[in-house]
Amino acid sequence: MRINNNIMAMNTHRQLGANQAQGAKSLEKLSSGLRINKAGDDAAGLAISEKMRGQIRGLNQATRNAQDGISLIQTAEGALSETHAILQRMRELAVQAGNDTLQPEDRTAIDTEMGQLKNEVTRIADTTQFNGKELLSGNLGVSRSGGTLDSTVVGLSSTNDIKVSGAASDTTYTITEDATHITLAVTATGVGTGVKVGDSQIVSKVGLAAGDTFNFDALGVSIKTDAAKNMGGIAFTGLTITTGPADGATFQIGANGNQKLAVSIDDMSAVGLGVAGVQVDSHANAEAAIATIDAAIDAVSTQRSALGAWQNRLEHTISNLGTSAENLVAAESRVRDVDMAAEMMQFTKNNILQQAATAMLAQANMAPQSVLQLLG
Repeated sequence: MRINNNIMAMNTHRQLGANQAQGAKSLEKLSSGLRINKAGDDAAGLAISEKMRGQIRGLNQATRNAQDGISLIQTAEGALSETHAILQRMRELAVQAGNDTLQPEDRTAIDTEMGQLKNEVTRIADTTQFNGKELLSGNLGVSRSGGTLDSTVVGLSSTNDIKVSGAASDTTYTITEDATHITLAVTATGVGTGVKVGDSQIVSKVGLAAGDTFNFDALGVSIKTDAAKNMGGIAFTGLTITTGPADGATFQIGANGNQKLAVSIDDMSAVGLGVAGVQVDSHANAEAAIATIDAAIDAVSTQRSALGAWQNRLEHTISNLGTSAENLVAAESRVRDVDMAAEMMQFTKNNILQQAATAMLAQANMAPQSVLQLLG
């Protein structure tokens, strides 16, 4: 028998320490409800769980983004509902003004109301905002078109018409050939080189050289070039039309960077709808006004239909995001959360082993005392 080293006591002490460590881990898991409290518990599981948590938080934020998008769309659509009502009243007035039973002063009174209604359409477009962002003034419009428009001319004197449609605000036109006269017929507000363009249809002549640019806020621009510098039998490129980048609104509707929804709202002001120059002071103008207002009503209807489609899409997006987040939370829970029943069983086992190891350690410590009997 050896008394310098109590091997039985050392072994029992080691087992007791291991049981105490396992018991401490079980207590940590039971108190936190998590199977993984630190990387040492499950390194791979922790990495997977953190990725899932990032996706879950992203999905929840995307849901809130989509809800904000619906609020924005509802704000715009509500304003356009009133614009629709105003346009219907304007059409009614145009039909009334087309009746030749009216005296000139009657048409003047109708035209006065028409002017106020046009002003209100523009006011609605300018003041409808969501979180400080203008919705109907054309700032959310993305339907811009551009490119090179080539006009081939043969002869010493020629006149060419180039019509640009669908261009949104802040469009830039660049002259690539010298031209002595440029005639602009626009239906919107803008400023060119040395020329001011009003709300109604105005024709202006400008002398421009190659490389000159001019900007317009317009939905449609008709450009007529009178190129006097042509030479017989020589073809040339008349104009190059370029447009700036589109703005629009983009909703982040997913947890990842490429999951977006782009929304555009055209200019819904009187200028944008093409009714700024409408007059009903004569029978002919009243008839023309009816067609113009009909086109404006169609434009508002198209925009409201698009807004409704986007809202319906966002509602389905929110539903899908909720389902995805729910399933991902369940998956993350299986990886990271502790099974309380199973862990309680483990804790109970470790507790019993600790008590047994403590008792056995006491017995092992008493074993060397038997040597005294041999010495006696």
